[in-house]
Amino acid sequence: MVDHIVDASAPRGRVEIRSGIGRRRRWSDAEKGRIVAESHAPGVIVSEVARRYDLMPQHLFSWRKAARDGRLALAADAAAMFVPVVMAARKPAAAKPSAPSITIETAGVVVRVECGVEVGWLADVLRAVKGLS
Repeated sequence: MVDHIVDASAPRGRVEIRSGIGRRRRWSDAEKGRIVAESHAPGVIVSEVARRYDLMPQHLFSWRKAARDGRLALAADAAAMFVPVVMAARKPAAAKPSAPSITIETAGVVVRVECGVEVGWLADVLRAVKGLS
């Protein structure tokens, strides 16, 4: 007999029982983007984010790769981003008039913005600079 091999008194590992219809979940692109953005936050462990949403880590890593390749848009930061402004003394006017511009220096990076720049593009650039620091 095989009864002596199986010890039913020993504790067993964790077992998860799922009830209901076993089907594939459908994630909208907005949900994927929000989850991927959450996984990119500083100090976050990707596997923990995947566990929180009941995903396999490999699945989340494939979404991150899609975002890196430009096939998935990340959710934008909801919080406003502010940087300190330093007023410098005005230089004497040059002989040649120039277009008004703003210079932003942060994290060792200098960003010069000319008049008429698209605000969305500037926000993306500043978000990227923020990611470097």
